[in-house]
Amino acid sequence: MAKETAPAAEGKTKVNRREFLNLAWLASLGFLTVNVAGITYLFAMPRFKEGEFGGVYTVGTVGELPAVDSAPINIPKVKLWISNTDQGVTALYKVCTHLGCLYNWSDQDEIFACPCHGSQFNLDGEYIQGPAPRSLDRFVVRIVDPQTNEILAEAPNGEPLQVPDDPNALIQVDTGQRIQGKAHA
Repeated sequence: MAKETAPAAEGKTKVNRREFLNLAWLASLGFLTVNVAGITYLFAMPRFKEGEFGGVYTVGTVGELPAVDSAPINIPKVKLWISNTDQGVTALYKVCTHLGCLYNWSDQDEIFACPCHGSQFNLDGEYIQGPAPRSLDRFVVRIVDPQTNEILAEAPNGEPLQVPDDPNALIQVDTGQRIQGKAHA
């Protein structure tokens, strides 16, 4: 005697094994696509925040600057030196222009000296000697009013910035705007 099967509800058909596997495969492919798209979106978002390399970093106030022509301020968190010369304040990128070594300030010789290959630079980052092809790279420096956040002075081309008389004015460095040093002859 043949087995009778219950009739399918009107308008509904049963899903056979092949259709079920196709639907499961397409659903898993859809989940994979959504996950990859989400991860790609999160990876592509910029992560630079205030006070990190690649963003605007507040160094301190004008009153905290070192005396003119004295040793520069080392700020290792954002890889820069703050140098105060008679021409003004300069923010120097802490990476040598020769092969990317981190250079240091020599108190004895009063120069920046690269320990890798001996390139030397003066207090404002200008090339003195060595294999470096150009002077040190710089960042854009701004002097900002602490109450109004109004820019009082700015050096958009990386040149030294004259410091205003207000000792409470903030010094900000935009580490997202690196300006290449001048090539030497």
